[in-house]
Amino acid sequence: MNTISIQVPSIAENIRMIESFIDNAKERFHLDDDIYGNIMIAVTEAVNNAIKHGNANNKDKNVHLALSLDDSMIRFVVKDEGEGFDFDNLPDPTAPENLEKLGGRGIFLMKHLSDEVDFKDRGRVVELSFYINV
Repeated sequence: MNTISIQVPSIAENIRMIESFIDNAKERFHLDDDIYGNIMIAVTEAVNNAIKHGNANNKDKNVHLALSLDDSMIRFVVKDEGEGFDFDNLPDPTAPENLEKLGGRGIFLMKHLSDEVDFKDRGRVVELSFYINV
């Protein structure tokens, strides 16, 4: 199994480094464009949430991103150094009362763009898995 990882301080601008990391993975593992688009959106949403909500934009706290690849799946693990959150009781962003709200769509997007989403360690860790044809 191939595994690569990156760690970035919790600064919004570091999303660019995450995008480069994903671009490099696309080239290295020959990911097709459809899955690449889903990965880019889902993983950057997860990292953004880790920076903003998990680590509260504290640049002294890091976000860790690891990628592992096996025969049929590519998995991204995003970890923050925050307190965690209750991922079982999130408002539905598609509910009429939430449609006008600016936030609240990140986890919804992750769940719809990934084949599997798994929260661990009280929400401080999110695993995003994508089935691939290598």
